[in-house]
Amino acid sequence: MISLEYLRHVDAGPARAARERYRAGAVELTSGVAPGFTQANMIVLPRDWAFDFLLYAQRNPKACPVLDVSDPGSHETVLAPGADLRTDIPLYRVWRGGKLAEETPDATAAWAEHADLVSFLIGCSFTFETPMIEAGIEIRHITDGSNAPMYLTDQPCRPAGRLRGNMVVSMRPIPASRVADAATISGRFPAVHGAPVHIGAPELIGIDDLSKPDFGDPVRIEPGEVPVFWACGVTPQAAVMASGVPFAITHAPGHMFITDIPDSAYHA
Repeated sequence: MISLEYLRHVDAGPARAARERYRAGAVELTSGVAPGFTQANMIVLPRDWAFDFLLYAQRNPKACPVLDVSDPGSHETVLAPGADLRTDIPLYRVWRGGKLAEETPDATAAWAEHADLVSFLIGCSFTFETPMIEAGIEIRHITDGSNAPMYLTDQPCRPAGRLRGNMVVSMRPIPASRVADAATISGRFPAVHGAPVHIGAPELIGIDDLSKPDFGDPVRIEPGEVPVFWACGVTPQAAVMASGVPFAITHAPGHMFITDIPDSAYHA
């Protein structure tokens, strides 16, 4: 866990402004929003399932790098003082019996169904997109104003308790000459998925068609570009589906929680 003492000296205005928009009902993809501030995936579970997920995350840190865990019943996080996890994400998903039951810009009503919900904030690869852009590497889904493409692979995560499932990956087309740079830059951020888990040859990880992502939107792959895959924080949603979790709240893919933490805080 990073030290939060220096947050008193950070101007987190852009992150707070984004959360205020979402609390007011705005819905937007968050890739490229409040650049320089760490974004996080979220999964919220009843206390009865929280230990299983904490163990699942510990056993699968590449896909599920935990940044913060709330107390049972709390909807706050030290990563963004004053934020409300029930309202400050642009779009939520509510899961029942392992199936997607609802998408909503306000999870307050669903949250009220359980008094002991535990929230997990998980590192997001959007965090290292800003330094990649600063290094001159195009992030295609930001250029095109679309959601990042995400794929369910055939790579199993290590089970934990009642939870099981395969890894989800996000993909970014990278010029062949810049793949090593992309891997090096992202590798400096191990708390938010770090370096790629696979490069090229999508069929080797069970992806048959890059034009048909399981989550998000397809993106153009130009001549000379290579598909590069990073572990993705949507992996917990795959576990919810595969394990038939009775109740969960998550972010909708591509709609993240924006923290007050500068990206540089997670630079190894």
